[in-house]
Parts: sequence; C-alpha cells; structure tokens
Amino acid sequence: MLKFLDHLEEWLIASLMAAATLITFVAVVHRYAAGTELLHPLVSHINLAWSQELTIYLFVWMAKFGAAYGVRTGIHVGVDVLINRLRDKNRARFIVFGLLAGALFTAIVGTLGAAFVWEIAHTDQTSADLEVPMWIVYLAVPCGSLLMCFRFLQVAWAFVKTGSLPKHDHAHVEGMDDEGGVDNWYALDDNLHPHDVSRRGDKK
Repeated sequence: MLKFLDHLEEWLIASLMAAATLITFVAVVHRYAAGTELLHPLVSHINLAWSQELTIYLFVWMAKFGAAYGVRTGIHVGVDVLINRLRDKNRARFIVFGLLAGALFTAIVGTLGAAFVWEIAHTDQTSADLEVPMWIVYLAVPCGSLLMCFRFLQVAWAFVKTGSLPKHDHAHVEGMDDEGGVDNWYALDDNLHPHDVSRRGDKK
C-alpha cells in the first residue's frame, strides 16, 4: 500500500510538472507566432488566455505534493549545526520533536484547509479564466498538507525504530551506478540535515 502511495505521489508530481511546462511552452510559442505577420492568421483565433491560470494551479498542486515528497525523501534543507553537536539521546529527542511539530502544523493546516474547501464548495465561486469551481483549486491545501502530515509521522516512526532519517544524495544521478573505487567528491558531510543517531559513537 505504501509503495503504491509512493509511486502515485511521484507520478502525480511528474505529471503536473510536465503538464505545466508543456502548457507554458505552447502559450509562449502561440504568443510569438501571433506577433508575426505570417502566422498571425493561423493562430490569432486560438484563445490561450486560460493557460497562465491553469499553469499556476498546476504548480500549486505540484508544490503541495512535492513538499510531502520532500519529507519522505529527506530533501528539505534545514540548518542543524547545534543539533548535530548534541549527544545521541538529546539529538534524538530534538529530531522527534521537530518531526512531530511538523506533523502537528501540517495537520492543522490540512484541517483548516478542508473546512475552507467545504465552505467554498457551497458557493458559486469559480476561477476567472477557466471558470472551474474554486473548491477544486483549494483542495490542494488539505490534500497536500494531510499527506505531508502522514509523511512526517512515517519518518518519525521509522526514526524511532531505526535511528535513521531519509537521506538524499544531491550528487547522485538516477540510473547511473557508482564506479568502484571512485570517491564522490560532492557527497559532503554537511550540517544541512540532522545526523542519524547511529552515526555518533556516544550513546549518552
């Protein structure tokens, strides 16, 4: 079930990004084509005034689900210089507190967002260009926030059980295997993420 949710999340983000990029590209080409004497008669009757609005909505949905994906994969950046200097026991407490605080915050945002969507759904409010019901647009807030809340709880539970946090190697390219004996010069041991409990020798 979790693997299905992971794949659905990834495909949804990729599809939204691809759709927004394609629509933006078509709109730009149409704008420049309409400004030329040769192509103006062919494209002037095509109305793409809705493209900017749709692109914005697609990026909003992508950002909300992308934030949840970031929690699951550990790509969110945080400055944790002080936390990484703490002993394992204290560092673990701060990490769990931070994850649970994130879960609480996103749960509140998701709940308030759901209440707002429920109110908007009982009105006739529509978007300016697409004229779609605005509750569909605002639905990104509760859906994305509650998914992000679930990811915070998922990471917190895994950390309590294993002492490890999800890591994202910014230098890794998907589909390319590391060659044996070659060091990754870009995989720096920085303080942008909390260290795993198991990385420190002291257990006090």
